[in-house]
Amino acid sequence: MHRLLQRQIKRHLTDINLSDSVFQNFLKAVDDAYCQSDDDYRLLERSLALSSSELLDANTQLQDLLNAVEVQVADRTAELANANTELKQTLADLQNAQVQLVQSEKMSSLGQLVAGVAHEINNPVGCIVGNVSAAQGYINDLLGVIDLYAEQFPEPGDAIEAELEAIDLDYIRDDLPKLIRAMKDGGDRIKSISQSLRTFSRADTDTKQAFNLHDGIDSTLLILRHRLKANPARPEIQIRLDYSDLPAIQCFPGQLNQVFMNILANAIDMFDEVAQETSFADLIAAPQQITIRTFTVGEYVEIWIQDNGKGMPEAVRTQIFNHLFTTKTVGQGTGLGLTIAHQIVVDKHAGQLTVQSEVEEGTQFGIRLPIEA
Repeated sequence: MHRLLQRQIKRHLTDINLSDSVFQNFLKAVDDAYCQSDDDYRLLERSLALSSSELLDANTQLQDLLNAVEVQVADRTAELANANTELKQTLADLQNAQVQLVQSEKMSSLGQLVAGVAHEINNPVGCIVGNVSAAQGYINDLLGVIDLYAEQFPEPGDAIEAELEAIDLDYIRDDLPKLIRAMKDGGDRIKSISQSLRTFSRADTDTKQAFNLHDGIDSTLLILRHRLKANPARPEIQIRLDYSDLPAIQCFPGQLNQVFMNILANAIDMFDEVAQETSFADLIAAPQQITIRTFTVGEYVEIWIQDNGKGMPEAVRTQIFNHLFTTKTVGQGTGLGLTIAHQIVVDKHAGQLTVQSEVEEGTQFGIRLPIEA
């Protein structure tokens, strides 16, 4: 008999005849029910234990799968991050390569053109300047012969007197030396221009060279002289030079000349834009001006190029050296000029190129270069 049934009988049925057949059948039925309940409980317990084990195994498998997925996601994320970094670096390398190619091509073409022009100018001018002194000597000899004729033949005759009066010999005698000197000065000036052209177009080598920055600035201003002159829209742009005594620095001269060219040309472009919106009288009253200052600071030289133009808002100033950024209209600029300048100063010369600007307060570019390579 089931132990629970025995306890219940002893507790509640002490006065009942347990040998009665009907009661025995009842007890047997109850006992069977108790036993069946135990069997069902044990079966349910086993089922629950089995389900719990299966759930634990499934949970373990799910956790393992989740961990594996997390590892794969992390690996894939790292791969994508590395690929993105490589793509960014590749894009930066391509942009730098584009800038270098444009810079090299522009400087090569411009250098060849300017050097060729300088050479073509130099040859005939050299001939002219070289012969001016000889021509002066010949003229002095001829005037001396005329004076000798005048002494030997004080009365040359009416025809010669009339001719001397017609050509005004005294005026020729006074003006011809001045004319010769003017020709010589003009020839020397052309030679100076030719030399400046050669300086600007100076081809760079694989190693840095000693270079006087003032020569580079002066040659660049010479190239841009035609753009600085007055035109129907504005008066002449004034150039103010404040040079200190700079030592020659180790650099790539042709590249630095391009930096000067890009900055100065941008300033002139800006002044031309301003002139379209400002009256000629106002521009005369407040002349457009570019000031160039040079000085040394320790082991560095600094060049500051400042204009009194319209300045730049912060949104423009913060992007001014970015690749392909430009404020000019389509066809007026590529957005590479200042990018190239920044690359030349910073990457090629280990220097600094900065800009300071406020709207209506003008713009100032600062170039800082080490004296030694």
